[in-house]
Amino acid sequence: MSLKLQTIICSTRPGRVGPSVGRWFNEFANKQGKFESTLVDVADFNLPVFDEPNHPAMQKYENEHTVKWSETVAEADAYVFVIPEYNYCPPPSFFNAVDFLYKEWNYKPCGFVSYGGASGGIRSAQIAKQLVTTVRMMPMVEGVMVQMPWDHFDEEKQFQALDLHTDSASSMLDEMKKWATALKTMRQ
Repeated sequence: MSLKLQTIICSTRPGRVGPSVGRWFNEFANKQGKFESTLVDVADFNLPVFDEPNHPAMQKYENEHTVKWSETVAEADAYVFVIPEYNYCPPPSFFNAVDFLYKEWNYKPCGFVSYGGASGGIRSAQIAKQLVTTVRMMPMVEGVMVQMPWDHFDEEKQFQALDLHTDSASSMLDEMKKWATALKTMRQ
């Protein structure tokens, strides 16, 4: 059974470091081999502040951006959100992206690669876990915390993970595979 993972870059801010961290994690996940991972960037969907007239559980989408977002999210069996910390919280783009949909997220595990200053974005991930449970996702206890990611860039501004990052990522993916396998049966 091939499991599909989406590594979702959640920040949409110009100059963000999320794409570099997201590319690293996506490549790592594919090399580990437990999932077929695809990189998804929320910025590519140009989602406005939630603008659908119907509740997402109805799946009666009227806007093309919502249909595209729905089709993309529905393809995955699991998600890893690459999420910064803004003022101790996830970015508004994360909340908005999750709130656009409902059934597409149901009964799927998710993990977090958080990044930021000294906290490594851990406060952001903790708050994000509360939101994802309301759309019936199962957040992993394991996660990847990246403190000061800009200090780990090479000359091309590519994130260079340390052993603590890869060890954490491996543990999270191991656990996610168990949950993704079990929860897939609930969706069938």
